[in-house]
Amino acid sequence: MDLALLRTFVTVHRAGSFTRAAALLGLSQPAVTSQIRTLERQLGRPLFLRQARGVTPTTIGDELAHRAAPHLDALVEIAECGLDDDSSPRTLYLAGPPEFTTERVLPVLTGLTGEDGQGFTLRVSFGTAEETLEGLACGRHDLAISTTRPRGALLSATPLCDEEHVLVAAPRWAERIGADTVRLKGAPALEDMPVIDVHESLPFVSRYWASVFDCTPAATGTVIVPDLRAVLSCASAGTGLAVLPRYLCAHALEQGTVVTLLDPVVAPLRTYFLVVRTGTLPLPHVARAHEWLQRAATAWC
Repeated sequence: MDLALLRTFVTVHRAGSFTRAAALLGLSQPAVTSQIRTLERQLGRPLFLRQARGVTPTTIGDELAHRAAPHLDALVEIAECGLDDDSSPRTLYLAGPPEFTTERVLPVLTGLTGEDGQGFTLRVSFGTAEETLEGLACGRHDLAISTTRPRGALLSATPLCDEEHVLVAAPRWAERIGADTVRLKGAPALEDMPVIDVHESLPFVSRYWASVFDCTPAATGTVIVPDLRAVLSCASAGTGLAVLPRYLCAHALEQGTVVTLLDPVVAPLRTYFLVVRTGTLPLPHVARAHEWLQRAATAWC
């Protein structure tokens, strides 16, 4: 059986689409379709059910993928390890949210960019979870940091760490409202405060309100700025309240430029995932970055 046909088959199986598989393989869609038809003729069985959007594997298709994929991944790993003997470093294409990637991820990975000639060069893109996962699925990235766990077989996710979200504002707002008032009255005590968030939908504030107060915020955004570091700057300047990851505002809390308005018994959490295309984790440069980030994350919790 032709290994090239099996490689195309496994890629289609994971991608769930001839179009996406073609992009990952660097082939035209008709070429991918032709290879799958050739393999189906050789086996005498259909491997996929064609649908309006993508394909679904048949029982035979699932069985073949289960048996073939590990061996194909091992061959890719052998080939890639051979490439590491070249004097040219590999390039890791990383994508993730700007704040977490900047504050947490890059300080870890930059330590791998030139270590004893065994490191890699690094290219970084910022984006939303949807954007980074789509870019990873299309082959534009090797490793993604996401707050969304992807579905399907194409992408594989490993939990990295949880971040605690805290409700903060400048001290003058805390003095005006009073921590006891917020604790006793809950969300109504905060209705007249200006709100700072990263989007008109108030994703951070809404998530906090749902988790802690079991309601939606009544206020609309006073300042909307698409970067949590800018949100912190606005909160520190006294603009209003904000919900921020604790790691991002820890120094500001220590300095007293912002204070917590409420310390709930159960703090709202958000999970970050390390995401790769299935089968690529054994590649040396991806594996090293993945391992180092997991090791570093033990100190972030």
